[in-house]
Amino acid sequence: MFVQEEKIFAGKVLRLHVCTMEGAEWLEEVPEDTTVEKLKERCLKHCLPGSLEDPKTVTHHKLIHATSEKVLTDTKTVLEENIQDRDVLLLVKKRAPMLLPKMSDVVAEEKRKQEQKAPDKDAILKATANLPARSVDRSVTHHNMRDFPFLQFQTELRKILVSLIEVAQKLLALNPDAVELFKKANAMLDEDEEDRVDEIALRQLTEMGFPESRAVKALRLNHMSVTQAMEWLIEHADDPSVDAPLPGSVPAEAPAEGAASSAEAAAGPSSEEGGEEAKDELTEIFKKIRRKREFRPDPRAVIALMEMGFDEKEVVDALRVNNNQQNAACEWLLGDRKPSPEDLDKGIDTNSPLFQAILENPVVQLGLTNPKTLLAFEDMLENPLNSTQWMNDPETGPVMLQISRIFQTLNRT
Repeated sequence: MFVQEEKIFAGKVLRLHVCTMEGAEWLEEVPEDTTVEKLKERCLKHCLPGSLEDPKTVTHHKLIHATSEKVLTDTKTVLEENIQDRDVLLLVKKRAPMLLPKMSDVVAEEKRKQEQKAPDKDAILKATANLPARSVDRSVTHHNMRDFPFLQFQTELRKILVSLIEVAQKLLALNPDAVELFKKANAMLDEDEEDRVDEIALRQLTEMGFPESRAVKALRLNHMSVTQAMEWLIEHADDPSVDAPLPGSVPAEAPAEGAASSAEAAAGPSSEEGGEEAKDELTEIFKKIRRKREFRPDPRAVIALMEMGFDEKEVVDALRVNNNQQNAACEWLLGDRKPSPEDLDKGIDTNSPLFQAILENPVVQLGLTNPKTLLAFEDMLENPLNSTQWMNDPETGPVMLQISRIFQTLNRT
């Protein structure tokens, strides 16, 4: 019997499972000495009949060993790739290579970017060299800013507070217990100033690693601003007095003793003398409250505005008029400087419909008999940024809400 030589020396036949990305699957039987390229051709004939007419079809596909995730080399045999019987192969089409852009396209893209690029300083000066100089009327801009309803309310609110403070002082002075009431309110105010700290702001600073005592001091010095407090802590990290208590925060008993002795003096045997002394003492308490509530300009805004060439007194006046708002203060300094600092102490016309409507409101009437309301008015007068604190206060918040509503109602009519 005659047997062909290649049959005698033929290698082992392997049964391979071949899959495609489209989900086709079949069994391919090949000798182990078959090259990967020949195996790939057989697979393409099976799944893509007629595809071999294009010689590039074979090079555009690859076989991957599923277990090892290895891409098989076309020139190697199945045996050399260490493929075993029943192994699974994946036939995948190669990704098309990324085409390099044409030089003309690159040049066009660069030209487009240059056309869209913003002009530099030299180009702007060259383009505007022949334009006539024009001065801007900053006073118009300044007045326009104040035409907004919110700024109108802020301006009128100060006048309202000045007049309401006078009314509240007269009402509270008629109370026989006025001195004691204000001592308690003043003590409560001292306690609030010493103890009240924004817990969220304090937590943010302590989580950054700053000691709690320093963080509290920094927040009090910077009006509870986390950013400014953090800058202060970094600037004074090596300052030997960084942990020193704030001025006036420790000796809190002396004024109380003085107030107590003055209260005893007020309760003398003569009712007329006692009344006069109580009145004088009440006046002194009012003065202490006002000194305590003196306007504190933002130090960073002061430095920034002084660097523009303005005098320190002018800067402080500007910040006081514009509620510590640096941009508005700059506009005020460059404009007609209206209202003036002296205008801030002028109250609203007491015969105006707005002020009469406020005084006739029952919530406001009740609030004016509360010393805490007077303290709130004094505080907001000199530090408008504290308005939010008093708006959220259960005692003073309803009064401020009624004032705002009355103003908005009459302003619309």
